[in-house]
Amino acid sequence: MQNEVKDYYGKQLQTSSDLQTDACCDVAPPEWLKPILAKLHPEVVSRYYGCGLVAPTALRGMRILDLGSGSGRDVYALSALVGESGHVVGVDMTPEQLAVARAHQDYHRDQFGYAQSNVTFLEGYIEKLDELGLADNSFDIVISNCVINLSPDKDAVLREVYRVLKPGGEFYFSDVYCDRRLADALRTDPVLYGECLGGALYWNDFLSLAKRSGFADPRLVEDRPLGINNPDISQKLAPAQFFSATYRLFKIDGLEPACEDYGQAVIYRGGVDGSEQVFVLDGHHKIEKGRVFPVCGNTWRMLAESRFAPYFEFIGNFDVHYGIFPDCGDLMPFANTGDDEFGACC
Repeated sequence: MQNEVKDYYGKQLQTSSDLQTDACCDVAPPEWLKPILAKLHPEVVSRYYGCGLVAPTALRGMRILDLGSGSGRDVYALSALVGESGHVVGVDMTPEQLAVARAHQDYHRDQFGYAQSNVTFLEGYIEKLDELGLADNSFDIVISNCVINLSPDKDAVLREVYRVLKPGGEFYFSDVYCDRRLADALRTDPVLYGECLGGALYWNDFLSLAKRSGFADPRLVEDRPLGINNPDISQKLAPAQFFSATYRLFKIDGLEPACEDYGQAVIYRGGVDGSEQVFVLDGHHKIEKGRVFPVCGNTWRMLAESRFAPYFEFIGNFDVHYGIFPDCGDLMPFANTGDDEFGACC
């Protein structure tokens, strides 16, 4: 399907208005990010096909990799957030998209007041990052925005992400998921695939894939149901339900498969830009500044062994185990389905 995807995003789509559904549509950005997005070149923005918001916090000085960077919108937004001391690398397989991204490098350098550009764009495949000379343990953060579903070898993508991440680094990405496994005829339909629907992973298959790749405890940050505004495509896919979801996966060895209670807690000290009063780790961990916040062992380690450690006080250790946190189940994690309520761990 790779040639079909390259043709779809390189030749058939000229702007986001050419999409036939709203699966690859952006969400409203937070207030703190709007001034940065306002500085991006109009052509870069018009050829943006993301489905979520991949702007994690505490990025100053970070080295970031964007998988499927397209016209460069996320790369340039992140280049402002990492500052001149940081660097952002974008990888994409579509020459037409890369041409747009590279054409505006000087424009964005001037917009952000940098002496030299802090971004690099590489043409290649996200399943084969080693062929681009991207070394082991070389990135603090990897992001992706509605691209993993387009890959024919998702296992290879996550293995490569794990390889290039530094210990304590994270994969922070948005993508499209389905509530079931789709029939082969739907998965290989060129239009459905290009619209980010045919290649959408069944959510439970994704969780298995992530854990198999070394990411033991995937964390759901946010999600929303996707309405398919094309009647023909909607009828073809019914009754399957689709969701846009943002996950964060930490590269931390030895995380446990469930939320185990060791009597630990953290206190957020503040200081993260855009999160002055509340730090959001995921959909179940919204940590108010100055408040003692009980956490499981995995959450404690995610904060203590990542770039977030300087912003927290850590209480407790792993000496005594008190069992598992309540409400840790295997139901579909996405909310707002119109059906029963679903929940994730902790």
